[in-house]
Amino acid sequence: MDRRDFLRTGLALGGAALATTTAPGCATATAAVTPEAPPAAPPAAESWEALRAEFDLTHDEVHLSNFLLAPHPRSVRESIEVYRRAFDTNPVKALKQYYPQADLEVAQAIARYLEVKPEEIGLTESTTVGLGLVYSGLRLSEGEEILTSTHEHYSTDKSLLLRAERTGARVRRIPLYTEPESVTEEGLVRAVLDALTPRTRYLAMTWVHSGSGVKLPLRALSEALARVNAGRGEAERVLLCVDGVHGLGAEAESVASLGCDFFMAGCHKWMFGPRGTGFVWGRTAAWGRVVPSVPTFFSPTVRMWAQDIPAQEVAPGPQIAPGGFHAFDHRWSMGKAFELHERLGRARVAERVHALNRQAKEGLAAMKHVRVRTPMADALSSGITCFEVAGHTPAEVVHHLGDKGIVASVSPYVTKYVRLAPGVLNTPADVDAALREIRALG
Repeated sequence: MDRRDFLRTGLALGGAALATTTAPGCATATAAVTPEAPPAAPPAAESWEALRAEFDLTHDEVHLSNFLLAPHPRSVRESIEVYRRAFDTNPVKALKQYYPQADLEVAQAIARYLEVKPEEIGLTESTTVGLGLVYSGLRLSEGEEILTSTHEHYSTDKSLLLRAERTGARVRRIPLYTEPESVTEEGLVRAVLDALTPRTRYLAMTWVHSGSGVKLPLRALSEALARVNAGRGEAERVLLCVDGVHGLGAEAESVASLGCDFFMAGCHKWMFGPRGTGFVWGRTAAWGRVVPSVPTFFSPTVRMWAQDIPAQEVAPGPQIAPGGFHAFDHRWSMGKAFELHERLGRARVAERVHALNRQAKEGLAAMKHVRVRTPMADALSSGITCFEVAGHTPAEVVHHLGDKGIVASVSPYVTKYVRLAPGVLNTPADVDAALREIRALG
């Protein structure tokens, strides 16, 4: 099978299914292609200890930085191995057997968890790739504006600047706070609203700031933005674009409930998804404001090209997803991570994450030589706790903790803090171990 034959036949098999899927989990005419060999998914964890047993994470260290790059749970590892064996044994047969229906199944699993439509989802490799794909394709005219904050990650900041250089649009960066531990919902929303101008077309924001631990009140922000947009025409509406990676898998809200227009995230952090996986979600109506920058292999699009027929309306989300061959064993195992989180339950996971971080913040706040920089309130914080230790640089503190077998990190921003990020693989004893060593620095 040569490349063009593949595009004419193999890709054409499953695109129509996704194009006609109208709701998460709805039936399609195409049979499921989940590999026959994978072991059954483990039952819902009855305890956090049972969940930890699903991971091969070592126990000789206290891991408080899994939010950077997560280990794989058993169901993800075993799914990857099944697909890997299939490709290593007969790659052409594996490709014909699973592609592209496996992409659809992954999109459906993500959509169920997000409570959105699978046709609004494009699969990517990471948060950075998703940000780059959306921001590089924003429809902008000279003089129009993207509003963002001074607290964004490099990937957002650079993607926006690259887009501005190509369009003549302006990127304006505003501070949302100076003392992160003292933020309020009203203050955060007001900072954004006060900065909007008639030329603002997009808001590029982050749900949970990895540099401070601040969680933006996205629902309140989107509701306030809707009132602004009520007086604007469709082309002048301000779209809310969100880097959601540190809220996904840690917070109880579904993406559908946040009210944003675009949501980009990697799946190899709080979700415990396969490394090198992610997605972009966008409201159906919002996709018209983004032009794809990399050719997709989404089958209806390729079929129209291969048969030289006029363009037709197709599912919007996959149009943003880059074509080419990917690490399919990882990509097609992404759904297992979402299934795990569905079994655990968003509310239960969020409660655990917040409880452990509250324990960390309260313990740190009780130390005279420590200044906690993350808000105490659950509504304004998530799974990342940032702080300073008097007389020690953040790097020195992280080094000290590492010597004691505790894995922490330094926020990679101009203003640097020590970061602890206890999650569902941790215990209160893990947090106590970290607090004990930080207390010893006083």
